[in-house]
Amino acid sequence: MRDFFINAFEKLVGVIIVLLVVGVIAAAGFIAFAPPTPEQPTGILPGLAVLIGGLVYVVFVGGALYLGLGIYQNTRRMAEAMDRRQP
Repeated sequence: MRDFFINAFEKLVGVIIVLLVVGVIAAAGFIAFAPPTPEQPTGILPGLAVLIGGLVYVVFVGGALYLGLGIYQNTRRMAEAMDRRQP
């Protein structure tokens, strides 16, 4: 049962990363091509800033999530190796 939740979480992380990337690209496109307002500057430079900042954020969040999953997988493999070792 535990493996089911870990594997499901790993798949969910992949979906979340894809959705974050799509959201960042959509937001950057909206900022770049939206009509300007006095409250919010728009144009290519703000759109590029949103794109770069958003992608850096996605890399940090995705890296942290996959790091946690990697620590779990390494711990599991180490425990299995220790169990196979004969005293």
